[in-house]
Amino acid sequence: RSSDLTQLVQLRKELKPVAESRGIKLSFMPFFLKAASLGLLHYPVLNASVDENGQHITYKAAHNIGIAMDTQGGLIVPNVKNVQLCSIFEIAAEINRLQTLGVSGQLGTKELTGGTFTISNIGTIGGTYTKPVILPPEVAIGALGKMQVLPRFNSKEIGRA
Repeated sequence: RSSDLTQLVQLRKELKPVAESRGIKLSFMPFFLKAASLGLLHYPVLNASVDENGQHITYKAAHNIGIAMDTQGGLIVPNVKNVQLCSIFEIAAEINRLQTLGVSGQLGTKELTGGTFTISNIGTIGGTYTKPVILPPEVAIGALGKMQVLPRFNSKEIGRA
């Protein structure tokens, strides 16, 4: 499914200088993590885990959202803890920290465990469709494709010209 991200692109453009003044690189990912967290508030069953036998479900209060990262050691999934309590700038700073640790091969157990939901972003490699793999004991995963400009018909604009 595609979404119109025009307003998000504009918001990021406006916030980027503020982030840079704080020493934070602001990508689109913090916005997607925050949006996922807001979605998890409405659909808490997606932020749950299931026991090994698939008999009992445990709902999680914390939104520890994993983000797949390609490193020299392969694909890893560190997570941003308590996204539901964080601002966009705090999420961005934590993603920056995780990326720095990932590049240097210094991600530890603390960063790699405790995830409750994962976002897989194949857009960074130009992909638009994916079949993501759920990381047990998580019960759901979100997938993002490439952001791209597509022609769309807007019926609201008819008659305004």
